[in-house]
Amino acid sequence: MKDLVGKTAFITGAASGIGLGVATRLAQAGVKVMMCDIERAALDKAVADLKRTNADVEAVVADVSLKPELEAAAQATLARYGEVHIVHNNAGVAGGGVYGAWADAGWSWTIGVNLMAVVWGVEIFGPLIERHGQGGHIVNTASIAGLVSGSGNAYNVTKYGVVALSEGLRVELAPRGIGVSVLCPGFIRTQIIDSVRNLPERFAGALPAAPAPAQSAIATWLGNVRERVASGIDPLYVGELVREGIEQDWPYIFTDNEFEPAIEARFGAIKAGFDRVRGREPPH
Repeated sequence: MKDLVGKTAFITGAASGIGLGVATRLAQAGVKVMMCDIERAALDKAVADLKRTNADVEAVVADVSLKPELEAAAQATLARYGEVHIVHNNAGVAGGGVYGAWADAGWSWTIGVNLMAVVWGVEIFGPLIERHGQGGHIVNTASIAGLVSGSGNAYNVTKYGVVALSEGLRVELAPRGIGVSVLCPGFIRTQIIDSVRNLPERFAGALPAAPAPAQSAIATWLGNVRERVASGIDPLYVGELVREGIEQDWPYIFTDNEFEPAIEARFGAIKAGFDRVRGREPPH
């Protein structure tokens, strides 16, 4: 999508962090933006701030882990703007707990927001992009943790899923005039560490206490992550990268090179697995 002026975008998790950064940069490029979030007060403030810059933006509140609410948000977008050209499935939470402290509610919450909302976003908005015949673009927010996993927690599982979904959809939707990019950010200045502030009541018990022997190590790790996030990359810069990624149809949008060696090591380990069976004849 070379010309973004006058197009319409729908963005989830748009009240803060990456979503707000993308909404800001797209609005500055002349895009009309429907900003969706579960956090009403933060969303209202973000929209009001952008409107003061003459941006054409509106707000819709939705819990994206509930498909009917996402469908209602799509209808609100059509009612306001008539068409949708760009969809950024961005909402995400850091949940699921560590091994030994998993809870069904934690997995359900994390999968619901991080993965199923992306699936539903494509399912709901893809046909809306197709029907006007002008082409469009879908951006799905994964994480660098969708390419190299530091642990087996629910967050990483969902982010790997978003990468796989996006890679497959890119091939499927290209003939229909829809580009697909997967955003794999590193440490960005967001509030994701405090995702529990928006935990719906139906997921009560999603964050059980870790086993006592592990609590000190987890507290240290969490403190380090919180510090890295607090000093992370400006979401407005991420918004600029996403805008460029849409315009130039990038398959992968990265925010920095910090984790490139870890990903190369993963690819090396995968290749080594193939090397171990190279030349062997499987039994018949």
